[in-house]
Amino acid sequence: MPYKISDDCISCGACESECPNKAIKENRDIYEVDPARCSECVGSFTKPQCIEICPVSAPSLDADCHESCEQLLAKWQQLHPGETPKAI
Repeated sequence: MPYKISDDCISCGACESECPNKAIKENRDIYEVDPARCSECVGSFTKPQCIEICPVSAPSLDADCHESCEQLLAKWQQLHPGETPKAI
């Protein structure tokens, strides 16, 4: 499942720079996650970086969009062609 950012977001921007897939962008007063780019950090890190860095725990799994580890890794590979995954 890709992540989404709740209304608890304080628009600090910390998550945007930490996302290895550039899936997080500012939209008005809140940051949003592009589900087509979010791999839950599979391929880059062992833990989702948006969750690790967020001071208010605004990111959470999007229950409406379920993806397996294999699907997330395939998404990561599309976004990072020619690179070797660092974490699965």
